[in-house]
Amino acid sequence: MFYIGFDIGSSSIKASLVDANTGKAIFTLQEPSEEMQIVSSHTDWAEQGPEVWWKHICAASRRLLGENKIESEHVKGIGIAYQMHGLVIVDADGNVIRDSIIWCDSRAVNLGEEAFSKIGEDLCMEHMLNSPANFTASKLAWVKQHEPENYKRIHKFMLPGDYIAYKFSGDFTTTISGLSEGILWDFKNSEPAGTVLNHYGIDKNLIPTIVDTFGVQSKVSEKGAEESGLQKGTPILYRAGDQPNNALSLNVFEPGEVATTGGTSGVLYAVTDSLKASEGIKLNNFAHVNHSPEKPRIGKLLCINGCGIQYRWLKDILNLSQNSYEVMNSYASKVPIGADNLQLIPFGNGAERMFDNRTIGSHISNLNLNKHGQGHILRAALEGIAFSFVYGMEILKKDNTQINVIRAGNDNLFRSEIFSETVATLINQEIEMYNTTGAVGAARAAGKADGAFDFGTMVSQNDYVQTFTPNQETSKYSEAYERWKTTLNTLLRNPKD
Repeated sequence: MFYIGFDIGSSSIKASLVDANTGKAIFTLQEPSEEMQIVSSHTDWAEQGPEVWWKHICAASRRLLGENKIESEHVKGIGIAYQMHGLVIVDADGNVIRDSIIWCDSRAVNLGEEAFSKIGEDLCMEHMLNSPANFTASKLAWVKQHEPENYKRIHKFMLPGDYIAYKFSGDFTTTISGLSEGILWDFKNSEPAGTVLNHYGIDKNLIPTIVDTFGVQSKVSEKGAEESGLQKGTPILYRAGDQPNNALSLNVFEPGEVATTGGTSGVLYAVTDSLKASEGIKLNNFAHVNHSPEKPRIGKLLCINGCGIQYRWLKDILNLSQNSYEVMNSYASKVPIGADNLQLIPFGNGAERMFDNRTIGSHISNLNLNKHGQGHILRAALEGIAFSFVYGMEILKKDNTQINVIRAGNDNLFRSEIFSETVATLINQEIEMYNTTGAVGAARAAGKADGAFDFGTMVSQNDYVQTFTPNQETSKYSEAYERWKTTLNTLLRNPKD
């Protein structure tokens, strides 16, 4: 018997098959083979067709069954992870009214900022733990303001994962975790955020039925079975946005546990039981997958845009495109800690939330043409990105966040001993690395909901790679970090954006 997990990204759909007895990932695939198109008809707009997601979900589902010679009745349940903050609107017949306004679309920024001011910053932080910002509620308000005829036709609005669950089952449902990522959940009153809905003039009846994150949310309908190849009656057992799901995939559930990834951008996702947020402008607070009013579990999400993109840029600009990241790390390892006082500020990928949405750019400081070579640049880049993670963790700690356990995905940055050791040393905390994916996590979450196995045991038995421990030469790392912060603070004092 098996569980299937789907991860709906903006680039592709990933699907995984997990053994129901062992939790072991059997097979993972991607649909389509090339990236899905993001439509940007205006500056800062980003849209995708929800029907396209469903088409690729069905193709992935049929491939999983066919290529593994598995009968549909052997699938015990479905888990769904999805790109966060998107807006899908449908009419009374369940037809999509317009393309989804997805996570990276920024057309509603001004509406969110205005709402934050008019509702009141203190009230927003006390009840929603966030500014409405550019999230789902503000995108829906944009539709109401700019496309009133479309808005009048809305029967339900949904997040991307809600829509896929609807296509499988025919039921309109959502979760508390999902509503929180749209800034549509009032944590203080444990109900949909009436304050935000009233400010935007949105009818609360447009919200789908709220179901638990774990458990039988709905079942595959006859139509859903016909299109996906799965058996009618197969339960949808789990649903969550990609960042909470990534944390789940790394077995991060409890206060003090932190999930981190270092891809094109970097993410710190720390779980806490606190319903207070003092640094909410710099980070976001969402209901984690195991949140309940009786037992709060909040995921504090801090993003670092200038991250792996910096290292990839260096690989290309130094004409190292034919060499692996391991070779780059080897060059960097020949240079001492602190890169002989060469510093690299990595924030060259747009505005950074942790700097109050300022665009400070990427900078090289203290370059000595007589001393510094290729290895110095690479070491300074790895250290600079690592320092940005440490800086982000300091912001989390200011927000009364405990950091006891850090678990990382097995991506390019965390495979670098220099990078991982630098972070581990400066925060004096081991970093555990695991090789897993969001689709595998979603499939295992379905098994967790079904009571098939102990989730933490499955992760440790199947995915553990290694642990990075703090280096004993603490002072050298600390001195290099302080020099880097001095350079950063000089840039931050510069009034130019």
